Amino acid sequence: MTTPVSVPWAESLGAALPPLVVQAERVAATVMQGVHGRRRPGQGDAFWQFRPYVAGDAAARVDWRQSAKSDRLFVRETEWEAAQTVALWSQRGAAMDWRSGRDLPAKGFRAELLLLALASLLFRGGERVRLFGLPRAFAGRGAISALAEALPRQAMVAEDGRIPRHARAVLIGDFLAPLEETRNAVAALAARSVRGHLLQVLDPAEETLPFTGRIRFEGLGTAEHALVPRVEGVRALYEERLARHRDGLAAIAAASGWSFATHRTDQPPEAALLALYRRLAPG
Repeated sequence: MTTPVSVPWAESLGAALPPLVVQAERVAATVMQGVHGRRRPGQGDAFWQFRPYVAGDAAARVDWRQSAKSDRLFVRETEWEAAQTVALWSQRGAAMDWRSGRDLPAKGFRAELLLLALASLLFRGGERVRLFGLPRAFAGRGAISALAEALPRQAMVAEDGRIPRHARAVLIGDFLAPLEETRNAVAALAARSVRGHLLQVLDPAEETLPFTGRIRFEGLGTAEHALVPRVEGVRALYEERLARHRDGLAAIAAASGWSFATHRTDQPPEAALLALYRRLAPG
């Protein structure tokens, strides 16, 4: 039997950034060969909001009248820019550090890889990407490295009241927490007309429970544990409850006009990335 292992993915993120970015760009390039560009036509230049000026903004975009009211510079954002924004979030924590074998990536690593590869495709299409919990959006082909460096600062939960109305969102995680947590997060975003997608990333062992005999299951990041005398005797019940939980996630997504999909870490990331990218297509 393969011994489950846990890797400190979040802690080692900084050291892993360069190869992670390279891998994400490679996955994105593979998917890009089969899709067309997705630069969207302008949806109007109606004023949306003021936001603080950030490095890289053109000086011509500064609203000097608004800026004169304080000691900061502000830029005008339009509804078109808000609609072009895609907010991304990937789950972090001990549960995402887990993998059932050394030949498999940790769930957190695969989630971050998919997030960066999706961002790379969106940047190529001229769209803006932001991470939950960060105040500014990223844009441009050269923004992928800056986005990767910002990953450790993203919000621990999928909540961010600064995401503009009519933006789109992609949440990536195992979503094994109680359904109410996911329902609240999705409902709060949908209430601001944010359309989105849930992608559940699981290790294959979490789907099939392939263990046999007497197994002690320990909680990740907690002192909780469960001793199961004969795992094969509870496998059918486990699979039933997992299927019921997934049905609940799909229902949560559908109730808010979102979509739901699943991905296993023993599967190639390209298929999941292509499906995500197509779901973000206009219309």
